[in-house]
Amino acid sequence: MVEVFKGSEALAGGGLTRARLRWNYRALFPDVYAPKEAANSLRSNTIGAWLWSRRDGVISGRAAAALHGAKWVDDDTPVEMIWRCGRPPPGIIVRNELIEDHEIVEIAGLTVTSLQRTAWDIARHMPRDIAVRHLDALANATDVKASDVLLLGERYQRARGLPRARKALALVDGGAQSPRETWLRLLLIDAGNPPPRTQIRVTDGFNEAFIDMGYDEPKVGLDYDGQYHFTDRGRYVHDIGRAELIDGQGWIDIHVVAEHTRGYILHRVGEAFSRRGYRPNLR
Repeated sequence: MVEVFKGSEALAGGGLTRARLRWNYRALFPDVYAPKEAANSLRSNTIGAWLWSRRDGVISGRAAAALHGAKWVDDDTPVEMIWRCGRPPPGIIVRNELIEDHEIVEIAGLTVTSLQRTAWDIARHMPRDIAVRHLDALANATDVKASDVLLLGERYQRARGLPRARKALALVDGGAQSPRETWLRLLLIDAGNPPPRTQIRVTDGFNEAFIDMGYDEPKVGLDYDGQYHFTDRGRYVHDIGRAELIDGQGWIDIHVVAEHTRGYILHRVGEAFSRRGYRPNLR
């Protein structure tokens, strides 16, 4: 038996009895089942949602981004789909929207929105910070460009969420390598600072390191340190040499962790700017 399947089809094919279906499998969606022992995953939910749509729906939004290779999409994320249905079950979001044939691709046997359409839908339907987080991840995993995505706005000039999409797409940066890096970058921008450059290469001619984001003129950088920086001994040792390299090339590298408040981070950035005599062009 395949991992996710339609119960009615399995029963009709004679490969499964109603008793086995009831005892050995759990319902993901109406008439869609998976083995009881199988862990919940976005992949199984996405396949299940598509089967529930009678294989007619087009997977979109965050689930589509994951199929295109984007990271940081949680397993319990609702599966978004372009299709016609008035009352989808919990776990599925259906939008009855126009979509052109060239905006549909096939991935792993599923019909999915194209890269550009996926980004477009995320930018339109998600709150700004959530949208930018997923758009950054999609841009990091693929070659999608915000300028190409914005062209859809010319085709769908009456589309819902168009102003929201333009704001989110203007902030996309594929250099972000985690949701918290996106959060930190937006924090700097929202405080009135210029958008920082991401993944800044620092080298002494022999060794190199990359700073998550920063400003070249004053040589002020910021790194978001996740928990693995402190729990992984090898990473900890590596970071010592990395810090020496960055400091030796004249950079002030500000390390940010989850416990730091917005005010504290901005205070440290402002202090570093002052030390360098740098005055950013504020909006």
